[in-house]
Amino acid sequence: MSSTDEPVRARATTQESGHSRQLERPPLPEPLRIPVIDTHCHLDIADGDAGAEWLGVDDAVARATAVGVTRIVQVGCDLPSARWSVAAAAEHPALVATVALHPNEAPRILTAEGRAALEAAYAEIAELAALPQVRAVGETGLDFFRTGEDGREVQEESFRRHIALAKELGKALVIHDRDAHSDVIRVLESEGAPELVVFHCYSGDADMARYCADRGWYLSFAGTVTFKNAAALRESVAVAPIDRVLVETDAPYLTPMPFRGRPNASYLVPLTVRVMAQSADVDEDTMATALWDNAQHVFGPW
Repeated sequence: MSSTDEPVRARATTQESGHSRQLERPPLPEPLRIPVIDTHCHLDIADGDAGAEWLGVDDAVARATAVGVTRIVQVGCDLPSARWSVAAAAEHPALVATVALHPNEAPRILTAEGRAALEAAYAEIAELAALPQVRAVGETGLDFFRTGEDGREVQEESFRRHIALAKELGKALVIHDRDAHSDVIRVLESEGAPELVVFHCYSGDADMARYCADRGWYLSFAGTVTFKNAAALRESVAVAPIDRVLVETDAPYLTPMPFRGRPNASYLVPLTVRVMAQSADVDEDTMATALWDNAQHVFGPW
């Protein structure tokens, strides 16, 4: 049995804004004609709350490939998932990895295990990030939704250390930004941004999209861009240069419409691509071509 035959953990997911969770996985959408890359996925997390079966890497890749999503960036956001992601990317040609301590993970380690454990975690992430199958440092950043005032200092410390690591290794930086737009940008600019920066699951408005694009940063859009109340995200796609956008799932979370509330997976990326194309007023093939090229530029070819 390989080291990636089982998920790292089954993480229960809360109901999204009153949308009840359903057990059944959505059907495969119409395939894309031009392949794209899911630039942010958590294959190691089973969608426990939904009760859906864990697809497993081979099944997840096969379903995605069938609809034109031929590559996946697997994201490790704590030590167990970082180790799993590195092993998965070594075993499966369709995958590359990113590793980091999630913004909420550094405060948890410091509180539960102490400073020595946190320093050891930083050190192991640095070792893993140097491996060739790891193409970016992330997801790192700030999360003021789940971490309160008492954890913000160590969150910012962790973000700064990950920025430094990305620059040291010459790899992309993948940012988690939740309810912290201005502070994320403040820290990023005070440290000096790496050459390649991705705002994962972009959640800002059109003005922020213009600001990021002016600095050459990439905006990665998830299934949230398809939600009925997400006009600001669709406007952000419209104003962002097409050579600065990416597409992702953040699976098993953020399932695109019309399947919101059901388990997400990379094979549902075409639903998000089509909304992005409409928002940018380009045809589907033009958007897909740009998304492929942009992802290859950020994460390298594989």
